[in-house]
Amino acid sequence: MTLSSTGRGLSAEAAFDRFRSRVLARFQDPQLRRAAFCLLALGAGIGPLLAGSAKAALTMAPTDGADTLLMLVGSALVLLMTPGLAFFYGGFTRSKNVLNCMMMSFFLMGLIGVLWVVIGYSLAFDTGFGSPFIGGLGSMFLHGVGGELGDKPLAPGFPISATSFALFQCMFAIITPALISGALVERISFKAWFWFCLFWSLLIYSPMAKMVWGGGFIGPFGAIGAIDFAGGTVVHIASGVAALVGAAIIGPRTTWPNSKRPPHNVPFILLGAGLLWFGWFGFNGASMFASKTAGYPFLTTTTAASTALLTWCLIEWFKDGKPTAVGAATGAVAGLVGITPAAGFVDMEGSILIGIITPIACFIAVRIKGAIQFDDSLDTFMVHGVGGTTGALLTGILAKKYFVPADYFPLSAKIMEESGNFGLFIAQLKAVLITYGFVGLGTAIILWILGALMPLRVSAEDEERGLDFVAHGEEAYDPMTN
Repeated sequence: MTLSSTGRGLSAEAAFDRFRSRVLARFQDPQLRRAAFCLLALGAGIGPLLAGSAKAALTMAPTDGADTLLMLVGSALVLLMTPGLAFFYGGFTRSKNVLNCMMMSFFLMGLIGVLWVVIGYSLAFDTGFGSPFIGGLGSMFLHGVGGELGDKPLAPGFPISATSFALFQCMFAIITPALISGALVERISFKAWFWFCLFWSLLIYSPMAKMVWGGGFIGPFGAIGAIDFAGGTVVHIASGVAALVGAAIIGPRTTWPNSKRPPHNVPFILLGAGLLWFGWFGFNGASMFASKTAGYPFLTTTTAASTALLTWCLIEWFKDGKPTAVGAATGAVAGLVGITPAAGFVDMEGSILIGIITPIACFIAVRIKGAIQFDDSLDTFMVHGVGGTTGALLTGILAKKYFVPADYFPLSAKIMEESGNFGLFIAQLKAVLITYGFVGLGTAIILWILGALMPLRVSAEDEERGLDFVAHGEEAYDPMTN
């Protein structure tokens, strides 16, 4: 073997001897020897120090880090759902009302984001009042909310930080009243909307969260023993029923149904549906809390949504000859709504069944609404109310016993042990009926009181002019380009 880099042949041994002699010659320089010694000493001293620091950092890291990170990422995903909903709803409205419609969702990121920290969380998850229906005032401004959530009675054994749980629940509190706006757009006063959301969040949403998730009357630690994985009753049925009652009390748009128009921006609808689907991975997936098992509700969530999208398109294709983009978006959202209460409790076959049955129920409800000419503007009750109801009841029928452990769902597990899925279905039915009654009556009272103090809707002239300009003094599009 020879090396030819010098232009003349040298054996490997000769080349190595030449290299060694040159290195040794260089180290005859005293300054170079001192520099090398310093580098070796520095490496010898810092190496163990860095290794010790790394070991100390690993030792000090909390064992719940991955689970808490899941909650924080889930919070960000769920927060994105609110602007996603704004795009979804905004695409359906007329162009002169799109900003107002989107603001009805986006504004709540401010109002409810503050309200939840000040008092909403305390009313939902504190135990000061000792009531199965409402929390207390001891956690106002999140005082005392620290340590692990597993130290609290409402979630024994979950190794996540209580502050990350409070943040996660805040995102649910924001989007739930935002869902109601779909039934009331293009006519409700923004001032009335502000006050309605404030009181509805405190008097309806927080008690619902307490009763279902906070160890209260409806949930697995209470008297009913119903299970709701991520908000079938608390979010979707509650918002759907409130939307139905609100639309009935406020009344239809002045020109409806004689001036029905197609959505002004279908790409907005598809964008919004995509953002909602993306955010729903946090909505359902992070609700498992434990990072090691969170992948499963991610999977059931997307499977149900995919099945529902396909089902809605097939229905339209068979009935009308064409699958629509609006139908695809609506079907996907219906599937996401339906799987929400069941995502961690059913197997893959169950998620597919929910993805088939829920959009069929919602599709029928939309057609009935059109037949009776009820102005729920964007089908909020038909998708969220009907979809949430369907999902909650199917949870009782399809839940698997091994997904409802007694450690975390004591009464629900006992019901399944003694009466099987039929017993759980009865508990789910009771939860649905209680939610309908409490939310329906409570929403009506809030709107009746507000209606006595201020106009609930804008004038006919303002409605004709468009709420973008009337309520906000701006418009989404330049009138000269329309």
